[in-house]
Amino acid sequence: MSLHPRPEVENLEICPHGGLNHAELRTMGLAPDEVLDFSVCSNPFPPPLGVREILNTVAINRYPDSEATEFRQRLSERLAIARDNILAGSGAVELIRLIALAYFRRGDSVLILEPTFGEYEVACRIAGAEVLKQWVSLDESSTPRIEKTVNLIRQHHPRGIFICNPNNPVGQYLSQQEIEMILDTLRDGLLILDEAYIAFMDESWPSIDLISRGNVVVVRSMTKDYALAGLRLGYAIANQEIISALRRVCPPWNVNVVAQKAGVIALDDKGYLERCRREIKQAKQFLTGELCRIGFTPVPSKVNFFLVRVGDARQFRIALLKHGILVRDCSSFGLPEYIRIATRTMSECQKLITTIQTLKGKGKLDTHN
Repeated sequence: MSLHPRPEVENLEICPHGGLNHAELRTMGLAPDEVLDFSVCSNPFPPPLGVREILNTVAINRYPDSEATEFRQRLSERLAIARDNILAGSGAVELIRLIALAYFRRGDSVLILEPTFGEYEVACRIAGAEVLKQWVSLDESSTPRIEKTVNLIRQHHPRGIFICNPNNPVGQYLSQQEIEMILDTLRDGLLILDEAYIAFMDESWPSIDLISRGNVVVVRSMTKDYALAGLRLGYAIANQEIISALRRVCPPWNVNVVAQKAGVIALDDKGYLERCRREIKQAKQFLTGELCRIGFTPVPSKVNFFLVRVGDARQFRIALLKHGILVRDCSSFGLPEYIRIATRTMSECQKLITTIQTLKGKGKLDTHN
């Protein structure tokens, strides 16, 4: 056939993600509701009260507000920034691709600190940009060597840099000083600061203040914080010039009416995040302590998920999935000996530990860690 897509698309590799693979579950004779999903780093508790009743209150026979005005107004009030500094998106991934579409061109280089979320590279390659990578080994305490980052920027003058902060999958968090060192070197390049997991931090610094520098976009996800993954909702924060550029490439009606209303309801529930954070922190302490007790060493993490070295991550994942428990095989992050575990409720975490201990005792897990 003579018709081909652009080379960037024809050669593009799809990014693996956590979450249930329904076709895989069917081959294993499992139903989705029979599986405890520790592979996705979202809030394990139900969404705020009122979200489930949305379909009774919104008009799904009309197009949604393309500007997501009410949702952005709530964010404006919560974050103390102007509404024009906010763009709503159908999840963080849409916003990441819009940023690449608006700002990156063929021949541009974009720096990505790895291991990290694979969609940054996908977005860059769709735009035709060259991807420059800095790998950070786990024995560096999972914190990028900022001097090396600065030297790479000086050497290659990238058009942009993606930083996941807190990092996925490692769970480490760069300080304001470290980010500002990178920004000072980047000059006119664009810094995309992905803060999808910032709500799970005990303490964080005010990254939104950086948008006044004119070359920073902060991306956040409502799906992780408020258990809205099935609705797809996120937002970008930047100066008005950047937000205006992103609006020009953003599809109309990109955030559906149910997601917009869910976002408003979630933001109005002031105590929800703190209640969930408290229980997640307690369950995470249980998980890491029990894993250490039975012979594993979780990698220190500042958020609700963490890495564990297990030997053969693919086989470890399959062994658990056969028993209705899903963890994330980190081979796609370049870490084939590690799994990622996202904290769930205490009772679910107890079931995970019991299952791992039982399978390990029977010799059914590759645990050469």
